[in-house]
Amino acid sequence: MGEALQASNVRWRFPGQQRALFEIARLDLAAGASLGIRGPSGAGKTTLFHCLSGIAVPDSGSVRWDDTDLCALRPEARDLWRRRRLGLVFQDFHLVEGLTAIDNVMLPAHFDRWRPPADLRRRAGQLLDDVGIGCPRRDVALLSRGERQRVAFARAMLFDPGIVLADEPTASLDPDYRARIGGLLVELARTREATLIVVSHDHELLDRLDRRMTLENGTLR
Repeated sequence: MGEALQASNVRWRFPGQQRALFEIARLDLAAGASLGIRGPSGAGKTTLFHCLSGIAVPDSGSVRWDDTDLCALRPEARDLWRRRRLGLVFQDFHLVEGLTAIDNVMLPAHFDRWRPPADLRRRAGQLLDDVGIGCPRRDVALLSRGERQRVAFARAMLFDPGIVLADEPTASLDPDYRARIGGLLVELARTREATLIVVSHDHELLDRLDRRMTLENGTLR
């Protein structure tokens, strides 16, 4: 089940800079809704992505998912929140070379248990099949960039999260897989009533979402 987002007065400034990269007075998103964020390079899209996911804490403001204000949590509590309630897809994958595709999908499960249950591993295998990875036991170092992106997407969905945040999830895919994976991302989120936020330049993907906003010149509109 999705969670509602209420972000207010979110301001980010890099150390040594006088001008804020962005200042967002208000951003609301209903539980289960989807939002696409676009904008030029350097506008701060990935930094905003980090703030909304609790990876980074803004200089001021609040980022509240349901009853949890990420800005008020200690770092360890934010890490735990992400593991339990958030699915993340990073532009740079964050996969571990030397591990197979299925072992990379299973990595989040090992934070809680050394031996995750067998049904979770079966789910990991099904997710890989859903995104077109037919070689779950191949080392990710041997996979193409597009295949690695699909493994990262499967890993984000392992715990059936109520919130999914994706940073350029189709950037490394060829046109055929771009449409397939973008559609699968949106469909899985809707089927599970998850709240979905996508940072992307992929207009076809953004058009599938409920809302679209642009981050530019320090404002989100």
